[in-house]
Amino acid sequence: MAELLSDTEVDEALRSLPHWQRAGDSITRTVKCPTFPAAIALVDRVAVAAESRDHHPDIDIRWRTLTFICATHFKGGITELDVSLAREIDRLAAED
Repeated sequence: MAELLSDTEVDEALRSLPHWQRAGDSITRTVKCPTFPAAIALVDRVAVAAESRDHHPDIDIRWRTLTFICATHFKGGITELDVSLAREIDRLAAED
């Protein structure tokens, strides 16, 4: 089971995730896509990756702008599950 990361561990992880920032007990990234269909396609790819991990981000969709929020809610904070999912979201976002 995933354990909460310490503040130091979160800061360390964020150094290798330059598009992400800490927002309280979560990490967040905003992605601006070229078109609305491209944004929805990215959401679809993230949904498949999240489902395969059984770990799902919160996603805010505003036209071409997506905000991903990763937190391990049942743990009340940030775990390696969130860092790993953030890395996968970065990989998928780079495909556009």
